[in-house]
Amino acid sequence: MSGAQAGLAFSVFLASAVEVVEAFTIVLAVGSSRHWSSALAGVGAALAVLAAIVGVAGPALVDVPIGLLRLCVGGLLLIFGLQWLRKAILRAAGAKALHDELAIFAEEREAAALAPAASGFDSYGFAISFKAVLLEGLEVAFIVVTFGANRGEVPLAAGAAALAVALVVLAGLAARAPLARVPENAMKFAVGVLLTTFGVFWSAEGAGASWPGGEAALAPLLLLILAASTAMVWDLRQRRAKGTPVSA
Repeated sequence: MSGAQAGLAFSVFLASAVEVVEAFTIVLAVGSSRHWSSALAGVGAALAVLAAIVGVAGPALVDVPIGLLRLCVGGLLLIFGLQWLRKAILRAAGAKALHDELAIFAEEREAAALAPAASGFDSYGFAISFKAVLLEGLEVAFIVVTFGANRGEVPLAAGAAALAVALVVLAGLAARAPLARVPENAMKFAVGVLLTTFGVFWSAEGAGASWPGGEAALAPLLLLILAASTAMVWDLRQRRAKGTPVSA
């Protein structure tokens, strides 16, 4: 496996793990408060939709001219990555509340308890589980399809995502509780850096630029983006320490 392939697989794995942790918390809250059969039915329906999206979009993108594909995929990844990175920087600097799975779990259980009871099929549990898995899974599907199609590595990207899903679900089932100890915010910071790195690299390639050393340029580019992001965190912390308002 080349360095670029390893980076691709690691990026997809991390991004997928973050999204699965969030979806797992909601499904666990709904299933434990309502009916597990309906909640799991919602999960299954959402996974079927996501599998169809990846199965159709992946092969379709492979036929797009490589230059145009890299330009479009790189631009989308850059936008997507910068959104993740912005929130991660604000959280690391203390300007935005950290993502708290225990608080989300408590909120979802409270909402589930207030919903009308169901004697048979629980439409509430099905809908909430379906929505949670579909919304979080769409981000995973987007990353799998864009990363995979850009390098012709859809199976590799899908495999990395599947591994993340399996490990998170197994950990959650073993703990029988929200995965609050997972360093989710640190993982989001790393994912933001990785997506931004690949976004810059591929969009520049798609626009006709040539990187010195080819794919070897990914490592110094990643370090540059990581250093800039860390500097932003330090700057925001200094500004907050001085009482300067920071917009989240």
